[in-house]
Amino acid sequence: MKLFDDDLRSFIMILKEIVKPKSELTTIPETATLEEALDILEASGFRCVPVLDESGKLFRGNIYKMHIYRHKSRGGDMQLPVTQLLKNATKFISINSAFFNIFFTIKDLPYITVLDEENQFYGILTHSSLLNMLSQSWNVDTGSYVLTILSNGDRGDLAKMSKIITRYTVIASCISLDLHEKNNIQRILFTLPSEVSEHKLKRIVASLKRNKFTVTEIENLHASSM
Repeated sequence: MKLFDDDLRSFIMILKEIVKPKSELTTIPETATLEEALDILEASGFRCVPVLDESGKLFRGNIYKMHIYRHKSRGGDMQLPVTQLLKNATKFISINSAFFNIFFTIKDLPYITVLDEENQFYGILTHSSLLNMLSQSWNVDTGSYVLTILSNGDRGDLAKMSKIITRYTVIASCISLDLHEKNNIQRILFTLPSEVSEHKLKRIVASLKRNKFTVTEIENLHASSM
């Protein structure tokens, strides 16, 4: 249980580092009119910003420039409160949310609102920040090669692959993709550290093949960064 708590605290610290805090954001109070909101959006250059309550602590939703312009083009009253066109009012995460909750909540949004431990507005997490975090965890900038290896989903496959690779080198990172219920085919991606040479890579691949694992792709990260 202590290990889980430590991991959770570590992830929260990482999340806080990549979240853009409220102090650095353009926000709109819920008391603003649509006309005022449009002026703020135009001045900021953003297509969407968070709307907060009068205290600036509670998240009410997002306001999009396109929705205001659509309302205006149809002869809508621009003196109506901004709350008339709020979107994504229930689209937010907590600062201590699980990674998968974050990943799947943000996918259809320009950013995801983040609430603190007291459910008050903390800031936003953008797509680019999340992708940068994944890139760093995958060691793309410091790795040498990424091996894509197929697994039938058999018990122990990941352990066997890891054991083979660690005969030659440490593993910089590992991620699994594409587990399908019909055929159980899974792609395991191993990032090897920067010191792995082409000669050592060939030995690793040959050993995996001898143990009946299929290496479908080898990406040279050095070449990708050139």
